[in-house]
Amino acid sequence: MIRKALTIAGSDSGGGAGIEADLKTFSAFGVHGLVAITSVTAQNTQEVRAIHDVDPEVVAKQIEAVADDIGVDAAKTGMLSNAEIIKAVAKTVKKYSFPLVVDPVMIAKSGAPLLREDAMDALIEKIIPLAKVVTPNKPEAEKLSGIRIENLEDARKAAKIIVEELGAEGAIVKGGHLGLSEAVDVFYFNGEFKEYRAPFVDGCTHGTGCSFSAAIAANLAKGKELEEAVRIAKEFITMGIYYGAKIGHGHCPVNQNAWIEIPAEKWRVYESLRNAIKELVAIENLPQHVPEVGMNFVYALPRLYARSKDDVAGVKGRIVKFGSAVKPVGGVEFGASDHLARAILTYMNFFPETRSVLNLKYSEELIKKASNLGLRVSFYDRREEPEEIKAQEGGTIPWGIRTAIERINGKPDIIYHLGDWGKEAMILIFGESPEVVLRKLKMLIE
Repeated sequence: MIRKALTIAGSDSGGGAGIEADLKTFSAFGVHGLVAITSVTAQNTQEVRAIHDVDPEVVAKQIEAVADDIGVDAAKTGMLSNAEIIKAVAKTVKKYSFPLVVDPVMIAKSGAPLLREDAMDALIEKIIPLAKVVTPNKPEAEKLSGIRIENLEDARKAAKIIVEELGAEGAIVKGGHLGLSEAVDVFYFNGEFKEYRAPFVDGCTHGTGCSFSAAIAANLAKGKELEEAVRIAKEFITMGIYYGAKIGHGHCPVNQNAWIEIPAEKWRVYESLRNAIKELVAIENLPQHVPEVGMNFVYALPRLYARSKDDVAGVKGRIVKFGSAVKPVGGVEFGASDHLARAILTYMNFFPETRSVLNLKYSEELIKKASNLGLRVSFYDRREEPEEIKAQEGGTIPWGIRTAIERINGKPDIIYHLGDWGKEAMILIFGESPEVVLRKLKMLIE
């Protein structure tokens, strides 16, 4: 069954918040998105330049049109702008039985007001009592509850007021503005408090409120209980902030696509590397090129999602000589490689499209052949490594890759080093994908 969720909100021309963020969120959860546009804003990551409110009757007709024909499993409100729109929305929503998530949007991330002062009473009297859950941030919760919020206990009081005095079924006061060491959201529902915690992450925050409330609505549409919908939404928005799309010159937008792209990309990386390893171990003369410490072959997630070695797939236990053949010790796993993961992550800082690397036993003959074949070759010398780099755990490889790239002021296909005390000399072959790395390898050794 295809689930349907409706967003009743304003349009953000920058695509970071409003109905644009809501629709992307609905899509991330596999829910069909429906729209009732309340306002059109001329907006980007820095400012709101203009607002044009839609006629309240047209807003109501949009809700009726989709609800009567397609059906609505859950809905959310965002920017409602003025009292007349609020009244029209409330009157229309009452005709239907779908759960309503109310995001009481009052101020844009840029600081521009999105709810007129004279509309606050209408929001409290007409919309809040219809809510399955209300999702205010600290300033919005202060406006709704009439109390000052400085700590978690104040947040609990505000959430309780929104439910017990204003008539919402549940309320979650978001903790991003509370000044705590972590983001703590206070949830009040069925007479009980619950806290949802997540670490603060560096990233992008434009559209967080819209996306969070839309995630709750999407999961309610899928039949989740409210507590579970909130838990999933918290995880979703934390991921969206961390992997935010760094565009524009102001508050960059959250990345709703991370929720589905990361699992999808992990599968693509896993399958591509697994198939490449099957082809690799079938190469007849490969054993003579396997280093004493073993070989590995890694493939990283796309640059936006590649932050640590856990985002790089490799062979568990490496690839080793096995009699007259070559054999992977274990299967393909993310986080399986340390050295090559650091090498490819550093390389991707310069050339994000290059995501795969394989190591070979050093051979002067192979280096000469690579140059003759037109491959770009560079190197680093461990004897030149600064003492402060040597003192850093895991600092040698990133330093070496940077040095080799800067040495030729370009994109090397191959980087080698001649080793040092206790360090085996090595060749690294880089490519955009495992298939490209294999092609370069075969050029060298076949």
